[in-house]
Amino acid sequence: MRKIKYKKGKKVQPALLEYTGVHKYTQTESQLFVYDDIDLAEFHEFDVDEIEKHVDYSKINWLNIHGLNDPDFIKKIGDYLKVDNFMLSDILNTTKRTKLDEYHDTLFFNIKSLLPEEETGNIKVEQISFLLKNGILVSFQEKRSDFFTHIRERIRTHSGIVRTKKADYLLFLLLDAIMENFYITIENEEDRVEELINLSKQSTDLSILEQIEKHRDNYNFLKRSIIPLRDSLYSIKSIKDDNIFDAIEANNFTFFERLHQKSLELLEQIEYDLTTLDSASNFFFSTQSHKMNEVMKTLTVVSVFFMPLTFIVGVYGMNFDNMPELHWEHGYFLILLIMFLLLVGMVIYFKKKKWY
Repeated sequence: MRKIKYKKGKKVQPALLEYTGVHKYTQTESQLFVYDDIDLAEFHEFDVDEIEKHVDYSKINWLNIHGLNDPDFIKKIGDYLKVDNFMLSDILNTTKRTKLDEYHDTLFFNIKSLLPEEETGNIKVEQISFLLKNGILVSFQEKRSDFFTHIRERIRTHSGIVRTKKADYLLFLLLDAIMENFYITIENEEDRVEELINLSKQSTDLSILEQIEKHRDNYNFLKRSIIPLRDSLYSIKSIKDDNIFDAIEANNFTFFERLHQKSLELLEQIEYDLTTLDSASNFFFSTQSHKMNEVMKTLTVVSVFFMPLTFIVGVYGMNFDNMPELHWEHGYFLILLIMFLLLVGMVIYFKKKKWY
């Protein structure tokens, strides 16, 4: 049974920018949204040197990067934003846990997006990072995915309040979209566990216990992923009291508090599901024990039925000379009749006592 855990990447120096993930052949692509309540401009596949002529600091700028296999491209973005190298290193190092860093005028958020693999029942992990600085939000994804498709459509169609809010609200929407994947993953796990519980009521196959333990590993993995996210969201409250750092507007902190509440709800649901798994394991072992008890009871009853018969056969199998019954003309049939009546009487008696 495979234990699910973060992939161990090779150690890299903070000054060395090297992608440690598994999507080694994903081409790096860029997409830039520049918008406000009135205007929207969208740019695709441009060089980092062209960012300056596209960015409008009077509006909201969302730069989304797909693919981290080009460290030089990431380095150019870091140089343009004047972001410290350790943040860029954390973006490329996918073995890092979820974290939040507030450094000078830059907000860095690193999060794991989890989704179930339908074929194997495992959980696939993708690291997504965010940089928020001077009204520019940069998101880094390991590969192209549809996590933020609905947010792009909301921006394009001017749906909701996203076009009227600043980049910190957009960061909230992106984090919220990623957290929805946790709900999807937990729901998928719950469906599979429910199937296992129903199956355990019909079968005592040991593979069921293996599946239960596998899903327990999945839940623990989810828990280990959500706890640092919870802590990071909670630490945003400390930013609220920071009079120097203003990347998040005061009236938008309530949105991040909602995310913190969601993380607590997720952890509570996982704890409940782990308890359900414990119940499933106990039920499985109880079923095994009950089955074994039924087998032992059947063997015991059969043994008891034959004990007096064996005694009678043993007595008349001694062949002593002074045994008058051995010379009866119908002794053999009489003994057989007695043995049969004795067996029937025991069956009736056991049946009345409900011993089987």
